[in-house]
Amino acid sequence: MTICKKIAEQPITESNKPQKYLILFIIGFFIILLGIIILMVATMLYGKGSENFGAVIFIWPVPIVFGAGQQATWMILFAVILAVLSIIMFLIMRKGLAKADS
Repeated sequence: MTICKKIAEQPITESNKPQKYLILFIIGFFIILLGIIILMVATMLYGKGSENFGAVIFIWPVPIVFGAGQQATWMILFAVILAVLSIIMFLIMRKGLAKADS
């Protein structure tokens, strides 16, 4: 029996709830990582067009945005907008949790 089946068959209690969420997070992270690797390999092997990319790396409150290629300006702008929206959403959710706790 696989680990996922064993975990899925356990009843959800307060003690094992964080464990199940952590396992789901790890599985999701590796699926996304695998997809990124597949896209990179496919681009290197079959890509004949121009290469463009933009990315955001969060080091807690500071978003680091970078990009390369002809369309990098638009990708960086899009990444900055997403970074600002994610910070706003975090602040809204944090404020909601603070209200719920009081």
